[in-house]
Amino acid sequence: MASLKTIAQNKKARHDYFIEESYEAGIELFGTEVKSIRQGRVNLKDSWCSIDKGEIFVNGMHISPYEQGNIFNRDPMRVRKLLMHKKEINRLFGVVKQMGYSLIPLSLYFKDNRVKVQVGLCRGKKLYDKREDMAKRTAKRDIERALKERAKS
Repeated sequence: MASLKTIAQNKKARHDYFIEESYEAGIELFGTEVKSIRQGRVNLKDSWCSIDKGEIFVNGMHISPYEQGNIFNRDPMRVRKLLMHKKEINRLFGVVKQMGYSLIPLSLYFKDNRVKVQVGLCRGKKLYDKREDMAKRTAKRDIERALKERAKS
């Protein structure tokens, strides 16, 4: 069984989108970027994926430069290639173009010794959807709080 160690999560994506499906993809990185990721210095907040000429790329992902990297450090915001099967990329391309979905990186994790990205096929939430989710969370929290108080007495 492969060991998974989560490095970073895109909480904003779960707030702004309905996640229909998720896929696992490898990511093309340089050595200093991997070292920086091992230190947890990565941000997925405003990142998204694009498909160009049959290849999938992640844009807007920030990996801080490695302190001891000097000349080997790359641009922290550079576009990075994701590694997926051609059939999966073509299917995603069709769904994104026809149905207006977005490809959003949801999390970054180590699977054994390889860095993997969980890419979500997402549909945008409207403002009222976000408010509804917040109301549900608040109601759930209030119920749990009331049950906890009841259990104490």
